[in-house]
Amino acid sequence: MKRRGERITVLTAYDWTMARLLDRAGIDVLLVGDSLGMVVLGHSTTVPVTLDMMVHHTGAVSRGARRALVVADLPFLTYQVDASETMRNAGRLVQEGGAAAVKIEGGRSVVDVTRRLSDAGVPVMGHLGLTPQSVHRIGGFRPQATSEAEAELLIEDAIALESAGAFAVVLESIPAETSGRVSAAVAIPTIGIGAGPGCDGQVLVSYDMLGLFDGPVPPFVKRYAALGEGVVDAARSFAAEVRGGRYPPATPQPAGVGGGGARKR
Repeated sequence: MKRRGERITVLTAYDWTMARLLDRAGIDVLLVGDSLGMVVLGHSTTVPVTLDMMVHHTGAVSRGARRALVVADLPFLTYQVDASETMRNAGRLVQEGGAAAVKIEGGRSVVDVTRRLSDAGVPVMGHLGLTPQSVHRIGGFRPQATSEAEAELLIEDAIALESAGAFAVVLESIPAETSGRVSAAVAIPTIGIGAGPGCDGQVLVSYDMLGLFDGPVPPFVKRYAALGEGVVDAARSFAAEVRGGRYPPATPQPAGVGGGGARKR
């Protein structure tokens, strides 16, 4: 797609239903991000997310996707400690979770891991710039590579990841001019999030993009819907009808009307 000049679309997914819907919409890549720790589980960072959590959610997404590439995050401290442990952890996301690829954060510090995984047949997506798993080290969720020296280092990191076998790299919260330079320096696709239009594709957290996340979102996020308010309004209408005795109706609806019939419990 990069060679053909086609822009790549990426959204996060954490469950079977959302995966099916985004897949039907034609999204190219579904990222099972450890961002689920914040938008699904209510943590303030991604650090508390465990491998078991990621395997669980990746399995749900992979069962819902039909055509989209499913990429799963390796969470904090599952690839930084020991090479053999990293292989086992990545293997769980692929074998148990059904992921087609894994994503890891970092530059030259994870080059050896990237190479080993790639050589073993596990496709690796890199992640540079703002790396949420390192939020305590970098001092919060703030733009990265803002100086020329930092930009040069980031470009070198991207080249190193490509040389180690990474098939793509996410660029998060870096200046647009720098992301354009990275995109020109590597043959693999760059996927931007808060990194301007110079990347080969764009990723957003689906809950942010859909207006489902009930909290502040980064300034670069465009909300394409306000589904959160729709959920609140629907729930209020349901509550009002139940309290007012209007639901369920006195005359039952025919089987299957409105809800698709009974679900298995």
